[in-house]
Amino acid sequence: MAYYFIFPEKDSTIYSHPDRTNMNTGGDEILEIVKEKGSSDARYYPSRVLIKFPSNEITSLISDKIGHSIFNNGTSKVSLKLLSAEHKNLSKVLNLETFAVSQSWDEGTGRFSNIPTGSNGCSWLFRDNSITKTVWPTGSFGDGSSGSINAVGITEGGGTWYTGSLFQGSQQFLQGDDLDTDIDITTIVQKHSASLFNNSTYPVGIENQGIIIKQPDSVEQDTSSSFGEMKYFSTDTHTAYPPKLCFKWDDAIYSPLSAGFNSGELHVSLYRNQERYNQNDETKFRIHVRKKYPVRQFTSSSNYLNPGYFRNTSYYSIRDAHTEEVIIPFDDDFTKLSADSEGMHFKIYMKGLQPERYYRVLFKHINDEGTIVYDDNYHFKVVR
Repeated sequence: MAYYFIFPEKDSTIYSHPDRTNMNTGGDEILEIVKEKGSSDARYYPSRVLIKFPSNEITSLISDKIGHSIFNNGTSKVSLKLLSAEHKNLSKVLNLETFAVSQSWDEGTGRFSNIPTGSNGCSWLFRDNSITKTVWPTGSFGDGSSGSINAVGITEGGGTWYTGSLFQGSQQFLQGDDLDTDIDITTIVQKHSASLFNNSTYPVGIENQGIIIKQPDSVEQDTSSSFGEMKYFSTDTHTAYPPKLCFKWDDAIYSPLSAGFNSGELHVSLYRNQERYNQNDETKFRIHVRKKYPVRQFTSSSNYLNPGYFRNTSYYSIRDAHTEEVIIPFDDDFTKLSADSEGMHFKIYMKGLQPERYYRVLFKHINDEGTIVYDDNYHFKVVR
């Protein structure tokens, strides 16, 4: 089973607040979904986030690693992951929606704190900058896209996007939930893929102009109240938490030479671990599994030379060794361990991990006696 991460080529927050409709924030470390109270009125003005992932990396991943047919057969998944920063005054129920952007836009290098607020990149009003002033189209269009906002006192603008169930994703957060996003946008990326590989046009395929993230229309258009502030790390963050596009697909093959151990204490070791890997490496890790207390028997060779196996209900997980952030979770659908004549194994794509960091591998084995997690300081580092 496989996970692969792609990082953004650009992102920015755009604001409808009257003081910031012309402001670019392409250089900010934070992306935020917020409704700000006006400086001279009682209205609350929403913001939206634009984010785009590189087409060449999406194309390369699908063609060289997943396979175009597998990516489109309904078993592969793609999710948008934003790591939460500081949140304030949140309501009990929150919703985020994502749509495929239908117009090109420039990231710019502006920041929220810049004075004056003129921009060299996208804003609520413009797709490019405050010199060229290419406005975001408003209304509904023949290609299935729409844009703007229908609310008294809020300037039209704020992006254009395709509508319809295959061009969007969503996630709801309840009180106490982890506010990191994990929004399924598989169908959006499949539409991008159809354009990238086959030059398909709407409605079969669409150009990759990125994703817009926003609150539902009903929330944005209610200018009488705020839902609080949702803040996420951007691609310009100085932390280890940039946004990422997470691809998941099934590459596991379970063909052991003998049955997996269904009971008893096991000794598990990670071997062929070089401990340092280049960020472009694709590494197959091998796992040695044996009984901790094997039954005594007379043989002409060592028991330790024979591969042992977990059952096919076994999985791997990757954590950041310093922060304990779960990078790849135990996933019943996408982190199942493989088995062949040499034993158990799994593959990690290092390019999807942040370089110059240490990572820890964990294993989960479900057998007749229950679930056991093996965490014995199996470490490796990704380097540039």
